[in-house]
Amino acid sequence: MTRFKKIYIETTNICNLSCNFCPKTSRKLGFMSIESFKEIINKIDGYTKHIYLHLMGEPFLNKNLKDFLKIAKDADINVNITSNGTLIDNVKEVLINSKAVRQINISLHSFEANENDVDFYEYINNVLDFIKEANEKTEIICALRLWNIDTEELKANNELNFKIIKLIEDKLQLDFSLLEMIKEKRGIKLKDRIYLNMAEKFSWPDSSLSLISEEVFCYGLRDQIGILLDGTVVPCCLDSEGNIPLGNIFNQDLEEIINSKRAKDIYDGFSRRRAVEDLCKKCGYAKRHF
Repeated sequence: MTRFKKIYIETTNICNLSCNFCPKTSRKLGFMSIESFKEIINKIDGYTKHIYLHLMGEPFLNKNLKDFLKIAKDADINVNITSNGTLIDNVKEVLINSKAVRQINISLHSFEANENDVDFYEYINNVLDFIKEANEKTEIICALRLWNIDTEELKANNELNFKIIKLIEDKLQLDFSLLEMIKEKRGIKLKDRIYLNMAEKFSWPDSSLSLISEEVFCYGLRDQIGILLDGTVVPCCLDSEGNIPLGNIFNQDLEEIINSKRAKDIYDGFSRRRAVEDLCKKCGYAKRHF
């Protein structure tokens, strides 16, 4: 049986923000039900020990989060969550009291990429207060993300980075200069189980864009797959529109899906460092890691 390092599950494709780096979705909007989530967990049994509540959408918007975490815990599956962090206060008790949550990634670069009424200091302080409490009371890993560094191709929104870094330094009472540390490396351990990851902005794959490169390598179908809100299985977490549907988890077995001709062609192509799907040839993230 094929085992994946992680399987992405989209519990909603609705978001409370509108980030300028996000491609949005034209798919039907909605929230995953408890029954659908339970069926997915049953179908992926034996294929992974880690799920990521992430594809499109803000996972903290789904009111079934507590039930999802219990279902995962009962199935002995670790839950990793990626969020913009704006709703962290609404769900902090659920997260802290769950034994299923392994890691929470918070995309701090989301704030600057929006025009919203959220107060900057309230936002950062809520996130950092949660991280401190989670660190004291649980074993949850917290990773702060600033994926908004300028590249040759793309200009990012990063004027607030120094303010954010200073607030992190003060709030977590770091015994080193974070500003100095980020000059040397992009991935920094702030404290036990607390990390800051900085990375370049990248362009999401888009089938309407011009070719970026056919020479790419991706861990899609090798280390990961994604499952969209409607059950569509896709090769990776960046296929936001389901442009490469491999099958549907609600009416097919996962083994059948990942052994389909299309899935095998994609896998074999990446083994040769070649993209066989148009979307993969237009993926800025894959280029970044080639």
